[in-house]
This record gives sequence, structure tokens and C-alpha cells, in this order.
Amino acid sequence: MLPGLAGAATRVASDTQSVASRRCARAVLGGLGIEDRTQSGRGYALTFDDGPHAEGTPAVLEILAGAGMRATFFLVGEQLRRNPTLGRELVAAGHGIGLHCDRHRNLLRLAPWQVRDDIARAQATIEDATGCSPSLYRPPYGVLNASALRQARGRGWRTLLWTHWGRDWEARATPESIATHVTDGAGEGSVLLLHDADDYSALGSWRRTVAALPRVLDVLAERGLQPAAP
Repeated sequence: MLPGLAGAATRVASDTQSVASRRCARAVLGGLGIEDRTQSGRGYALTFDDGPHAEGTPAVLEILAGAGMRATFFLVGEQLRRNPTLGRELVAAGHGIGLHCDRHRNLLRLAPWQVRDDIARAQATIEDATGCSPSLYRPPYGVLNASALRQARGRGWRTLLWTHWGRDWEARATPESIATHVTDGAGEGSVLLLHDADDYSALGSWRRTVAALPRVLDVLAERGLQPAAP
């Protein structure tokens, strides 16, 4: 029941227009020890999944640097092994690091020992490449199982999902649709999900995310929202 509830609750909390439905979904997540808000409940946290990517991550970093913004990057072990210097660049620029996975697979298809090994290998890769130990965890597709949640708790990590996503992995996404989706209803405490890589999504999708990012930052600034740690 855990995977179905967590996955469904994540999507309801991200997509529904009903305040009551969002509250119900967040109550389900909270009961499982899963978070989807900034720790302080204030500001907004900008997060990126699936990297690092040889082209997408530097392009995102350039925009963030120009805006004086910091974000949190949930890294994939196999991508970090391909681009180890980018992990160090993220840390040097002051961005936060979280653990996404080692290989981007749906956890529902993995045995407990496979989940354990995947998380352990990703952790070792991140620590070796960045010199930092992750304290945040986000599973692929936002879908958890009991084994993954147990592994995260055992390591003292916070499991953090999101409140708003840009749906930027879709082939039909445009910079305009991405900016609209990820900011629609975003307010104090929101956690925003975008992707700086296209290894597990539509080819070239990171380019549309990069094009949308300045507009995303402008909209949030117009609302008087300040960036915050997740």
C-alpha cells in the first residue's frame, strides 16, 4: 500500500486544483514521514532531478549564478560517474546536494536488496565525487516503497518530494508550459521540481527547462517569494 499511496499522493498534491485534496494528500505523505515543503515553511525551494548532465547542468548553473540563486540537485549515481567534475562544481557554487538514485528505475520493480544496493552505490558515488554526504532523498518518479523509506530513515535522511512540477520531461512541453506548471499556485513553503537532464525524459528536454528558468524566477520574485533551503 505504501508505494501506491505515496505515488498517488505526490501527484494529487502536485496537480490538483482542490485545496482540500492537496491537504488530504499531504496528510498521507506526512503520516509516512515524507515531506514536500521547505523545512521552515517559508520561501520556496528550487530543485532539479536526474543530473548531472554535461550540457544541461552547466546551462542551469549559469542562469542561477546570474540570478544569485541557489538550488538543490538530486543526483543520479550513474550520471555523476559520467560527469564527476560537475558534482564538485555544484558544491563549489553553494548548491545543495540530494540523492536521487544510482540507476533511474521504478522502485516497485526492485527487490529490497536491489533498493539497498542502489542507494548505497549512489551514496558512495556522491560522497566520492563531491566530498559531501547527502541528507536529502528523493526516489525516481517520486515513487517509494517500504525498503527505500527504511533505508533513508536509517541514514537519517529527509525524504523530500515536491509541491509543484514543471512537467518538463514531456516531449510536448514548451518553455511557457513549464513556467506555468511549476509556478501555478506556488507560494510560501513550496518545493518546485525541474530537471537539468534528458537521460530519462524527452530528448533535449533540458533545453526547454533552461529557457523557462528565467521566467520561473521572475514570476516567483513578482510574488515576493524568497528562495529558501528545502
